[in-house]
Amino acid sequence: MGFDPRDRSAAAQSRTRQRVTSNLEALVAENEALRREVHNLRRELERLREQSPSETAQQRRSHEPSAAATPRISPEQVERWCEALSQQDGWCDLRLNDLQALIDQLNRSSFHPQLNLQQRLDRLVPGLGRDLQAAVAVGCLNQQRCAVLTAFALYGVRASEWLDEDPARVVAELRQRLRHLQSGRRTRSDYRSTDRRDDNPVDQIRAAALAVLGLPVGATQEAIKQAHRNLVKRHHPDMGGSADAFRRVNEAYQVLVA
Repeated sequence: MGFDPRDRSAAAQSRTRQRVTSNLEALVAENEALRREVHNLRRELERLREQSPSETAQQRRSHEPSAAATPRISPEQVERWCEALSQQDGWCDLRLNDLQALIDQLNRSSFHPQLNLQQRLDRLVPGLGRDLQAAVAVGCLNQQRCAVLTAFALYGVRASEWLDEDPARVVAELRQRLRHLQSGRRTRSDYRSTDRRDDNPVDQIRAAALAVLGLPVGATQEAIKQAHRNLVKRHHPDMGGSADAFRRVNEAYQVLVA
């Protein structure tokens, strides 16, 4: 038996012809499936175009959540916070007028001092300030409700977390802030006699520094600078002056400008 190369060539050609034919049939079938899918998509697009615009908009609105239907803060939450705050130690130290003053002070010291509390909260979370005011306005503005507003002025969007989890911390923080606010209100006539003594250490140090520069108490900043320039030139060691006097002049100047 011998090997005939013609038989091998014919067999190879037969296998190649069969593989190409099989791939072509698969491509035709896939192309037909894609054509049917495109046809169905076009029909669906035409159907949507025939719908009225008002109906489409109404369907979109029906799927959108309504912010008014789900307020971020409810009157029930406010009542629960009021009850929790009123049971904490030190609650009796809080007063309605002081809390309102603290809200104003916190608003003025915020990033946007021209905004009120509702506007500040709405800028942080749209609708938060509006929902808070609506929930608080259900009843009269008393000490408890004002404390809730003050907590939001102090903690911002995290106030609800503090009111839920640690109302004792909220009361303690409000008391501390009110003490600082009240201490800042003291006028000069309200100070103790020890605060108004003429021998105040700070005044004594400043008077001594002015004496080194040869200036009276109450000298202006310009006079202090001019005296310092003149004395520095006079006592500079490079100009034959005393190093100790030069040092005392500079130290006095630093005390006065600080």
